[in-house]
Amino acid sequence: MISAPKASRPPAAAPVSRHTPLEDAFGLLTGTFVASFGLYLLSLTGTVTGGTAGLALLISYATSLPVGPLFFVINLPFMAVAVWLKGWRFTLRSLACIGAVAALERLHVWAMPELEMEPIYGAFTGNLLVGVALLIIFRHGASLGGFNVMAILAQERWRWNAGYVQMSMDASVVLLSIFVVAWQNVVISVVGAVLLSMVIALNHRPGRYTGG
Repeated sequence: MISAPKASRPPAAAPVSRHTPLEDAFGLLTGTFVASFGLYLLSLTGTVTGGTAGLALLISYATSLPVGPLFFVINLPFMAVAVWLKGWRFTLRSLACIGAVAALERLHVWAMPELEMEPIYGAFTGNLLVGVALLIIFRHGASLGGFNVMAILAQERWRWNAGYVQMSMDASVVLLSIFVVAWQNVVISVVGAVLLSMVIALNHRPGRYTGG
């Protein structure tokens, strides 16, 4: 008599590997450095992007105030919301990242004061760098405040894709640039902002990663 084959057991789930505090610190420092350089490239080309970074760029172009400090100040109200919705751990990490981006953007200005950049190349490269930086920062339990906080919350609470949520909110910011920058730079900014959001949409999805 031929016996039925035994059902194979499903493989045991791999244990979740959490980041150590040192790994988190290095990851957040890497992310903020990359984000600050992307922001610097955008400011060089007179283009904008979405979110509070875009607001900081717009105000900087209109007032000649430095982008880094503006980015920090604009994000403070969003951090108050983050305390209520996400808790102190996430908020303090995010606030540290925002402060680091503000300071490092000033470092790039000091280190490369005469750098010139073709607008299309600078805008696309800047947005790509910011998008990659956000992925790193999200992965280590923080954000760059502003719309990023709202996008993460929408994804975690309602399973909405963070990239698409951010894309919809960013549109209003980019459209405001019509009143501040040349129309050619507005077109470049729109494409760049979409590129940034696509980087997040295609790479930051719930359940894709198991580490913390």
